[in-house]
Amino acid sequence: MKNFKNILFYLITIGGLSGIIYLIVLQGEILEIGKVSSTIVENTSTQWQQFKETYLHNITHPLAILLLQIITIILTARVFGFLCKKIGQPSVIGEIIAGILLGPSFVGMYFPEFSSFIFPKQSLGNLQFLSQIGLILFMFVVGMELDLKVLKTKAHEAIVISHASIIFPFTLGIGLAYFVYQHYAPQDIKFLPFSLFIGISMSITAFPVLARIVQERNLTKTKLGALAITCAAADDITAWCMLAAVIAIVKAGTFISSIYTILMAIAYVFLMLKLVKPFLKRMGDIYSNKEGLSKPVVAVFFIILLVSSYATEVIGIHALFGAFMAGVIMPSTTNFRNIFIEKIEDVSMLLLLPLFFVFTGLRTQIGLLNEPHLWQLCGIIILVAVIGKFIGSAIAAKFIGQSWRDSLIIGALMNTRGLMELVVLNIGYDLGVLTPEVFAMMVIMALVTTFMTGPALDLINRFLPEKNIDSIPETIEKSGKYNILVSFGSPLRGRSLIRLANSFIKKAPQNATVTALHLSPSSDINQFNAIEYERDSFKPIKREAQKLNMTVDTLFKSTQDIDKEISETANAGNVDLLLVGIGRSVYEGTLLGKILGFTSNIINPEKLYDKITGREKLFDNTIFDERTKQIIKSAKVPVGILLDKGLEKIETIFIPIFSISDSFLLIYAQKLIHNSEVRVIVLDASGTIKQNPELKEAIRSIEQIAPNHIALYDEQKIENIVLEQQDLIILSIDSWKKVLESESSWLSNTPSVLIMKP
Repeated sequence: MKNFKNILFYLITIGGLSGIIYLIVLQGEILEIGKVSSTIVENTSTQWQQFKETYLHNITHPLAILLLQIITIILTARVFGFLCKKIGQPSVIGEIIAGILLGPSFVGMYFPEFSSFIFPKQSLGNLQFLSQIGLILFMFVVGMELDLKVLKTKAHEAIVISHASIIFPFTLGIGLAYFVYQHYAPQDIKFLPFSLFIGISMSITAFPVLARIVQERNLTKTKLGALAITCAAADDITAWCMLAAVIAIVKAGTFISSIYTILMAIAYVFLMLKLVKPFLKRMGDIYSNKEGLSKPVVAVFFIILLVSSYATEVIGIHALFGAFMAGVIMPSTTNFRNIFIEKIEDVSMLLLLPLFFVFTGLRTQIGLLNEPHLWQLCGIIILVAVIGKFIGSAIAAKFIGQSWRDSLIIGALMNTRGLMELVVLNIGYDLGVLTPEVFAMMVIMALVTTFMTGPALDLINRFLPEKNIDSIPETIEKSGKYNILVSFGSPLRGRSLIRLANSFIKKAPQNATVTALHLSPSSDINQFNAIEYERDSFKPIKREAQKLNMTVDTLFKSTQDIDKEISETANAGNVDLLLVGIGRSVYEGTLLGKILGFTSNIINPEKLYDKITGREKLFDNTIFDERTKQIIKSAKVPVGILLDKGLEKIETIFIPIFSISDSFLLIYAQKLIHNSEVRVIVLDASGTIKQNPELKEAIRSIEQIAPNHIALYDEQKIENIVLEQQDLIILSIDSWKKVLESESSWLSNTPSVLIMKP
């Protein structure tokens, strides 16, 4: 009755008011007499032409062009970032390459019509300003990620290395400018600003990229990692102060006239440190949690960021310095900075920052380097940059007492330039200090020096290996014990894996070890949330282990390639069983998902090769996500993949045997019976056990040791098994594929499933 009343009210309201609207429109048309001139009804072709003109106007509207640019940029940046991650490079390298390819160096050269449509000249102003907003937010995050407390603890060593890593390349850059000024400096640019910009370009270290590499290499908790991050922090602060002075000199024209700008900058820094910072500290002490950071409070911090950026832009030392300074003076409370970084980082890094890469790419015209002597000069610039930064940092580190290995690692890390170098180069280009040719050479130098960091670290580790390996716990390395490595993504789902691991070792914990491994994408971790993230990730695991009265070792890593890291950790240790959870593929269940799943083969060369050569089916129906497939393929140890459907207890288990190759499952059945006294039903699904007396004897021997704990069923008795009453089904990965291919009806309502790879 209530539904009928609602429908009646809806029809009367909508119908009645629609009729009134129609009558008003009819009466309104009468008012047009004498106000609107009569028009001739256009023919169909004219109307079609009008539609096309309207559509063309819509797709070329500045907002439509900007949105299309953002979509193109983000997709291209993510694809190339993914490809670089697959070869062990920071994703920022791929994003920079994507920007260059979208510019005149590739798309503009080979697809000029497409380039002129996506990036028309009149639209570049909008793209530039939006990318500058992204840079301001990024520099704000960079400033917040600098932990000034670290500088106090290692100030002496860090400042020696940092300042040496600046003065060496800066001096070489000034010297290089002396030889190239005559032929490559822009017209009407004096030697001083040109040489200063070349020098500062050689001196930059990319603190964010360095911090990510340190995390990925698991150096964060080592003395070497802490020293490298401290050096980079000191380098960033010093280099940006120097850059501010250089910008002031360039804009003023001479050093003497720039004194006024520098004095204003000093006054600005004084006010920020002595007036604004104490106020922000007070606010941070009060509002240091997510509940306290309400919209009005967040607005105050954003206003300070924008005012600081505006002030430095007006003073003449660039808005980015103001954003960086605002980040540095933010409340030093770890919780506050972590919350605020999370609020800003995704928008700035994923949405706005790629716009800057492409805008830089649109400026980078590698085609201008069309003569051998230009490429020769480009090589010299790269050589000078590497010698100055790499060798300078390494020599300074060795001088203060570091080993040659650690010194070379610090040199390789400090030689990373990345995005920060592009920021400096774009400032120089905007000021007219760098010609398009020199700008292109410098961009190539930034790419090469960042790209070489990973291989350089690998070479150092190869020829000067570390004596102690911290990545694998001692418990895994010990022999004579049954070692289980549990790799989990979701901490809550990880509890089921811990319960399962405990079932294998319950009665003999002294003869076994369980290590819980949690990996996180390095792009999601910064030095302020790493400790908190690690603690929160393992909290449910430790609570579950305590409840089960078992000991669990923990291992936390940040990495670019999670599936590869899981396999390598298992392969490197003395692991007897790797347990992982299963994730549902994002490509499953919808038409668009299947299309995206197929096209994902294109951007993953290794996967595409496997599809073409027939190693992997074109359409795989194992419901494994891509990460699980990679682990199965790469792991050289037994793997158990848990399809968790709320595994709370393990008392009854169902094991179907489809072929002789499934016989290894009886080993795990025996271990579970011995340690947890579970009841196991073994199904002879295809008569394999009946035809192999050895298997039947193995089951009989288990039954003799543990009576009433194992039962053998043949295929005809499958109806007698109520699968919903079982806690767990265990089968081999080959049998799992066969079951899915045959669409067996008895698997429609299964409990949790453990899929084993021998």
